[in-house]
Amino acid sequence: MQLRYSFRLYPDAVQRAALARAFGCARVVFNDVVQVREDARKAGEPFPTAGELSRRLITQAKRSPERAWLSEVSTVVLQQSLRDAEAAYRNFFASLKGTRKGPRVGPPRFKSRKDQRQSVRFTANARWKITEAGRLDLPKIGAVKVKWSRTLPATPSSVTVIKDAAGRYFASFVIETDPATDQARMPESDRAIGIDLGLTHFAVLSDGSKIDSPRFLRRAEKKLKKTQQDLCRKQKGSKNRDKARLKVARAHVKVADARREFHHQLSTRLISENQGIAVEDLSVAALCRTRLAKPVHDAGWSSFISMLEYKAQRYGRTLVKVDRFEPTSQTCSTCGTKDGPKPLHVREWTCSACGTVHDRDHNAAINVKVAAGLAVSACGAPVRPGAIPAQREETGSHGFPAGNRAA
Repeated sequence: MQLRYSFRLYPDAVQRAALARAFGCARVVFNDVVQVREDARKAGEPFPTAGELSRRLITQAKRSPERAWLSEVSTVVLQQSLRDAEAAYRNFFASLKGTRKGPRVGPPRFKSRKDQRQSVRFTANARWKITEAGRLDLPKIGAVKVKWSRTLPATPSSVTVIKDAAGRYFASFVIETDPATDQARMPESDRAIGIDLGLTHFAVLSDGSKIDSPRFLRRAEKKLKKTQQDLCRKQKGSKNRDKARLKVARAHVKVADARREFHHQLSTRLISENQGIAVEDLSVAALCRTRLAKPVHDAGWSSFISMLEYKAQRYGRTLVKVDRFEPTSQTCSTCGTKDGPKPLHVREWTCSACGTVHDRDHNAAINVKVAAGLAVSACGAPVRPGAIPAQREETGSHGFPAGNRAA
């Protein structure tokens, strides 16, 4: 299983300038690939192959006066940018044919130098290394200081250097982990849990425990509003506007980092304590088109479920997704009577058949666990296997780090 380990980088002024050159050269090669392919499409000619593009846009371009500055960066950076463009076209054509899962994607677009997120990737043949002093030595950039929050479990196959909208630099390492070793690290458990995700409480578990919603965005709205107002008052194109934009970006990444840390801690705890986990397959995209859009985005359910998926696969746990149309909030968990739909303001209700008083969210969590077939797992019976999530692909030239944890 492939995982990413991200660490904060602290390049000096010279290294920041070298990284800026690498970002710019990678962007130019990507745009050249898009332009050549677009010209071939308009002329009705076959698309040039990756080998032809590499020879024309990298090898021959370095010898021309107009593109001689491409030699100032590592060739691997340029080759990886070409590969990103090729992958973008493959995804586009697969989406047109219907062979690609997920929403349809459009053709690759030109990248702008004004894009706030930039990244370049170095593979093993770039001869990058981690020095004895703990620095990341990159070709034609130098030894960059790294803030190591933990040790790498294996030798990385590649590293992606990323600059985000807040001006921070990250090194994202791709690690191939051993499933047997990861599963041995996690102690066996005979427990199973059902999770009901909500807005009042982020999660209510079938054992009765409730996890409050931190509401990171709501708590930071006042500061975000002020920074955004300051940005709107600055003249476009001025240096003061760039400074104000940076303040807005830093305020937003602070909220995103806090939310991501909360998701990681909660998902790791649930995975370590339970052998089987059941959640509802919520339609987050549909909920985000309602008046609940802001609190739904603030909760970040999709990100949390994605973390549960890859951690369950990594540590040999079972994650079962219950159909979103399962009447978990309408069914009595005691007698199984379906008592009909209820408005959202009804948080407690009494079963008309057996008279049991239910907490709406706790009752739904129990029904989620029962619907997933995990109710008997605590007694020693085998847990029904759930869907195994696909491995995560490598980040492209516009990837975003997943924080100081594997993602």
